[in-house]
Amino acid sequence: MTHHTHPSITQDVVELLAEHGFDGMAQAMQLLLNECMKIERQEFLGVGPYQRGEARNGQANGFKPKHVKTRVGELELSVPQVRNAEFYPSALEKGTRSERALTLALAEMYVQGVSTAKVTKITEELCGCEVSSSDVSRAAALLDEELEAWRNRPLGEIKYLIVDARYEKIREGGCVVDCAVLVAIGVDPEGHRSVLGVSVSQSEAEVHWREFFKSLVARGMHGVQLIASDAHAGMAEARKACFAGVPWQRCQFHLLHNALQHVPKNVDSSEVMDDLKGVFDAANAEAAQEQLARVVRKYQKHAPKLAAWMEENIPEGLTVFRLPASHRRLLRTTNALERLNRELKRRTRVATLFPNEASLLRLATALLMEQSEQWETGKRYLSFETK
Repeated sequence: MTHHTHPSITQDVVELLAEHGFDGMAQAMQLLLNECMKIERQEFLGVGPYQRGEARNGQANGFKPKHVKTRVGELELSVPQVRNAEFYPSALEKGTRSERALTLALAEMYVQGVSTAKVTKITEELCGCEVSSSDVSRAAALLDEELEAWRNRPLGEIKYLIVDARYEKIREGGCVVDCAVLVAIGVDPEGHRSVLGVSVSQSEAEVHWREFFKSLVARGMHGVQLIASDAHAGMAEARKACFAGVPWQRCQFHLLHNALQHVPKNVDSSEVMDDLKGVFDAANAEAAQEQLARVVRKYQKHAPKLAAWMEENIPEGLTVFRLPASHRRLLRTTNALERLNRELKRRTRVATLFPNEASLLRLATALLMEQSEQWETGKRYLSFETK
């Protein structure tokens, strides 16, 4: 069924913007969203207005008013209703969690007096109005309830577990301190990815990692066949305590960069990188071990410390050879999580400094929850089917 925006809607939007410019953005957006929601309901029902059909998914049941605060101002929307079926316009859900979380992070700075004039201006632009402490508290409570339920949802069998950490700045006791954000994603037996959990804390590295792993297990995660990560401080002991016997794949990308720190001045670093890539790109585990032995011998005389480091550390990046060849490319690094962390960084740098751990956890959870839902409903990350 093909739909087109009603000509009068388009004309109204053009006239609004021509007459009022940016001041007319809110009303223009309101008109467009209302029209889009009506079209989405029509597609959901499977028939046009006043039409009959066996494939009908329900009955149109009028509209419900809804006020939404956005970057362009407050919108008065008419949300289409459907009888005898579950329907809610995707336009009102997509991106709303992260948008609310980002707004709240900035608003908290404003309310608690830690913001600058620039942050105050951004807050008002994002919210479309001035923000009071009661507004922030009320909105935060509602959002936190939804995000906490997601963080504590039950888990099931997970074949591959990928974990990583990043750091953000928060204000604590009048000082600016680093706060660790731990993130775990998993691949289930059907080959779909999902974000399993996120944790924010200033606690000691090993303690934080241990509690994070224990929380995943307590929520029902089981069946892990491989853990992929970088060599984060404190993670090794926590991993051994919570996942004894589970093979660990050290991120090959990070290993290459770690190797550069051990290359002496008399050695060509690009040659070292090529040699190590040859190890990682080997056809199988035996070939990789043979190539590593050759590389170690090559540098033993004129770069003994580098050779010793390679011999001790590079094998930690070869665990992936236990997996099917089609899985190795996706599990030999933590790139899947690195891309996720870059998206987190893109959003957190807007806030720059978080007023507390709760504010940071709120934004991180909202973004990760949205990404996880896209992965879970999208195409499979990999296949466990044997041919």
